[in-house]
Amino acid sequence: MKNSLLQLHAAVLLWGFTGVLGRAISLSAPVLVWYRMIVAFFILALIITYRRQWQQFAKRDLFSVIGIGILFSIHWVSFFASIKFANASVAMICLATAGIFTALLYPFVSKTTFNIRELLLGLIAIAGVCCIYVLQPAQGHPEHSMKNFKLGVLLGVVASLISAVFTILNKPLTQKYASRNLVFLEMLSGFLFLSMLAPFYIMRFPEQHVVPQGWDFLWIFILGYCCTVWGQSLAMQSLRKLSPFTVSLTVNIEPIYGIILAFIFYQENEQLGWGFYVGVLLILASILLQTTSMLFRKKKRPALS
Repeated sequence: MKNSLLQLHAAVLLWGFTGVLGRAISLSAPVLVWYRMIVAFFILALIITYRRQWQQFAKRDLFSVIGIGILFSIHWVSFFASIKFANASVAMICLATAGIFTALLYPFVSKTTFNIRELLLGLIAIAGVCCIYVLQPAQGHPEHSMKNFKLGVLLGVVASLISAVFTILNKPLTQKYASRNLVFLEMLSGFLFLSMLAPFYIMRFPEQHVVPQGWDFLWIFILGYCCTVWGQSLAMQSLRKLSPFTVSLTVNIEPIYGIILAFIFYQENEQLGWGFYVGVLLILASILLQTTSMLFRKKKRPALS
């Protein structure tokens, strides 16, 4: 259990850099994700081949993994679009609601009853997002204005919701297959899905450049290898012994890392007004109360004789 938690925390630390890297890369969100996925599945293919770790998937599971890979691509496009339209801090804090969405969605999968306490905590987190959405950020300096702040918030919430869904769906698959094989197939599926949509995207946005510029090559490689291959493999391994709820709660630390890095590298604190911080406090309060509630329930369970 301790090793699994350490693996998960290492993955979360790596993911904390995605917001900063997403802002640094000049490509649009769909193009950025397309490159991220091709780097990830190519490196994974080399590693799996070298270590002779290829696995055969059952037909039913294969369709599930492909579906999760498509969800991954949509999640990342939404997340990086949130960064482009708003900023990295907004996108990262919206991701913190993933634990709440997991708590709300998991009863549908596990066929258990809803927990009223978790529903109330979910409302607190939603109130936090509403504060961020309704109360406009500081616009004291023209250079600090954001492209479309409200759309960025909405896309960040969509990314969070999808993250909760594939965390739940991945749980049973991690019991059957090696993490690298799972991530490889999910990255390949997402890449192929975006490739099929690419001609329509290019026709719709012909002005968007699709070739990386300057430092983009290095940032994409770091994003694809460190934040995806390495980070996702660690997270998948941890899922074998940790519940989706525990994983989502731990992943909630990611926005804290991401916001701190965004403040350091991009001074995003100058873009954000008091409404953002009120929303952050509400979201973090709901997460803290949810964690406390979970720990309290574990302590109250009677010991098995």
